[in-house]
Amino acid sequence: MRKTVLASLALLLASGTAFAQTASGAASDGKVKIGILNDQSGVYADFGGKSSVEAARMAVEDFGGKVLGVPVEIVDADHQNKADIASNIARQWYDTQQVDAIMELTTSSVALAVQSVAKEKKKIDIVTGAATTDLTGKACSPYGFHWAYDTHALAVGTGGALVKQGGDSWFFLTADYAFGYSLEQQTGDYVKSSGGKILGSVRHPLSTSDFSSFLLQAQSSGAKVIGLANAGLDTANAIKQASEFGITQGGQHLAALLFTLAEVHGLGLEAAQGLTLTEGYYWNLDDKSREFAKKFFARTKKMPNMIHTGTYSAVLQYLKAVQKAGTDDTEAVAKALHEMPVDDFFARGGTVGANGRMIHDMYLLQVKKPAESKEPWDYFNVLATIPGKEAYIDPAKSGCDLVK
Repeated sequence: MRKTVLASLALLLASGTAFAQTASGAASDGKVKIGILNDQSGVYADFGGKSSVEAARMAVEDFGGKVLGVPVEIVDADHQNKADIASNIARQWYDTQQVDAIMELTTSSVALAVQSVAKEKKKIDIVTGAATTDLTGKACSPYGFHWAYDTHALAVGTGGALVKQGGDSWFFLTADYAFGYSLEQQTGDYVKSSGGKILGSVRHPLSTSDFSSFLLQAQSSGAKVIGLANAGLDTANAIKQASEFGITQGGQHLAALLFTLAEVHGLGLEAAQGLTLTEGYYWNLDDKSREFAKKFFARTKKMPNMIHTGTYSAVLQYLKAVQKAGTDDTEAVAKALHEMPVDDFFARGGTVGANGRMIHDMYLLQVKKPAESKEPWDYFNVLATIPGKEAYIDPAKSGCDLVK
């Protein structure tokens, strides 16, 4: 009898120890929780928004809904393109709501602010919606990752293509925050290194409705290319108003430096035709791309862009990293994210640099003429594939102090 009781006690102690190890070692609070923080009501709502949240949910479902035997939960919030609001949400999520990682983070000022909070709290952040190279440069973090694209990749793609076509003089319309500055600088540097000239620039407030004074300055500069260093509705509105002013009819070319499928759809082929742009994904690229896109369309009634698919890829890779590490501990997961290759329909043979930059191919695209489009959402001709090593800054030259 005594042996039976002792054996039972030993079994209970062993079970308790195993449970404690699961709770503290594998999944610290019995679940893995991912926050999608982005613009859901403003200028970038179509760019990422609720569709990015849906893409994150799809990734969790495709992974099986659980990791290390515990459920995976997606939470989301609208940061309203305000860094202070985003920082407060991030702190609350990390401190009181057991969020393990925050992703998407449209708007560079927001992404920089949240990455700073994540670094302080020793938590993971994976940026898919913001563009500034500072995220993996001077503001890099051992727990921060940049996934879908950045300003350097856009400059190499769209800027490089237009310079090769003879667009050797530029004037920039630039969104007045970190993303715009970075995109203007990266593109300007690339244009000058290719023998081109920068004739000037003007900065506009985020989410402005009137581009008339800015466009008139660009028109009077005589530049062959007007570089739109903005995104979302700002870019779409600038293109519409440029047409009203007869700028493109007068021979100047508009360069939409960050423009995606979502914005082309909103603008329409008639207005967008001929624009050259760079994305990290196109739904009609191949069978793998089309397979995901059709599932996404069934849920959202729209085809995905690189922000939506990049968010799917980031969530899926994070869960793979948790599984590989055998724990949701930040240090272990970050190590796994740096070590693991990225191979999905979004990134084929992607790698993660020591600075957190995920290096993958980008695509140079041109918007079709209405007569060329064969079906709904058939908007792009693929002009070229830009290898990842050309698209992104070498981590050793990024300015990140984590790179030896």
